Amino acid sequence: IAQRARAYPLVFVSAVATLLCRGGADPAPVRFRDVSGECGIRFRHVGGSAEKKYIFETMSGGVVLFDYDNDGRTDVYLVNGSSLEILAGKAAPPRSRLFRNLGDGRFEDVTERAGVGATGWGMGGCAADYDNDGWTDLYVTNLGRNVLYHNNGDGTFTDVTGKAGVGAGGWSTGAAWADYDRDGYVDLFVAGYVDVDPSKPPQPSPESKYCQYRGIAVMCGPRGLRGAPDLLYHNNGDGTFTEVSRAAGVSDERRYYGLGVVWGDYDNDGAPDLYVGNDAVPNYLYRNDGNGKFTEVGLAAGVAVDEDGREQASMGVDFGDYDGDGRLDLYVTNFSDEPNALYRNLGGDLFRDLTRRAGHYEATSNYLGWGTAFFDYDNDGDLDIYVVNGHVYPQVDRHPLNTKYRQRVLLFENLGNGAFREVGLAAGLTAERCGRGGAYADLDGDGDLDLVINNMDDAPTVLLNDGGNRNHWLRLAL
Repeated sequence: IAQRARAYPLVFVSAVATLLCRGGADPAPVRFRDVSGECGIRFRHVGGSAEKKYIFETMSGGVVLFDYDNDGRTDVYLVNGSSLEILAGKAAPPRSRLFRNLGDGRFEDVTERAGVGATGWGMGGCAADYDNDGWTDLYVTNLGRNVLYHNNGDGTFTDVTGKAGVGAGGWSTGAAWADYDRDGYVDLFVAGYVDVDPSKPPQPSPESKYCQYRGIAVMCGPRGLRGAPDLLYHNNGDGTFTEVSRAAGVSDERRYYGLGVVWGDYDNDGAPDLYVGNDAVPNYLYRNDGNGKFTEVGLAAGVAVDEDGREQASMGVDFGDYDGDGRLDLYVTNFSDEPNALYRNLGGDLFRDLTRRAGHYEATSNYLGWGTAFFDYDNDGDLDIYVVNGHVYPQVDRHPLNTKYRQRVLLFENLGNGAFREVGLAAGLTAERCGRGGAYADLDGDGDLDLVINNMDDAPTVLLNDGGNRNHWLRLAL
């Protein structure tokens, strides 16, 4: 909704890499310090009605972290939502906002100056230099027309969506950039969720099994609604894109409910493959065949459903080599009552669900996960995992269901033996919010990774990592 900065589900292509090496261990735990109220990021997310009567009111809230002005500091873009009243013209629309990192622990709102104050019903976003001019551009997904902002290199952006041909329309959720055909230009994949018109929303129906959760009447969907198509845009290298989903074999003929999106070369053949998390239906793993086409291998590879054959919600997804064997593994966040999924890459187009063995089953089953990523928060050389959580049904707080609407962030420390330990509370991640998008970067330039979280109907959370830089680190500008 940003991954190397990903917000349920976004990818961030960075111009800076941080290499981390093992150093002398310090027994003091790494803690995250909440600086939301003092860093200058003034923003409040809007996400429809408080009771969440319609499915599109339960989403939105992406985060994109990228250095838009090439000053070496990571800036923050927060995606905002909307409401039916706003769409009807009864209230002023909220804006998505860009905050420039001033380098002194504070950020400046440069939205108006930069020209990126989108007012659509935003979902997520992703950043990359699509035209190879050295400046990172920005793509924002919406319920409605998506937006591509071209970075002009002078602190401003221009909306080039029409010229580029990447508006999509409908309801787009996750999006991610990658050069799938290795022609030197990054291409764009956009997941479609549900075919819905906000002016004619699906009406609640207590009698329908698609409008209930554990016996409670809630908003309807996604089951029972028609899905929206996924789209792959090939970069033509001249500022325009061509939609090639069908030709490339990723057209989503089943019209599944796409959410999380991530590129990664899981088979180490040099060509980026694509994983699409689908809500309540099997997920897709598209193997890049190297000829501009993909083959869907999700079921055969063992990552379409969980180890018990159950379809899951798949809001957030990420690739990362958590066990250091040189192969990309996969993490997927899911609904409450179903655990997140950790799939270990065994090689040979095969993954194994190790959620239970790795310590994620019990720890995540009562949470509803969104943004997630593999990241090394303690600089010990292996990849840990964070998970942003928050329910979609406010009604759960009125019933004894062993879950909450507002939930805390989970932090899984990699123990180096194939298992993880959830250490969020010890790391200071105690606040409960209705989280959606999350992204990480070294915001303060001190050599460890910080977090930014966009919260539904709330202010964002900015968390600075204190102590993650005790081990050695090296920062390279590429």
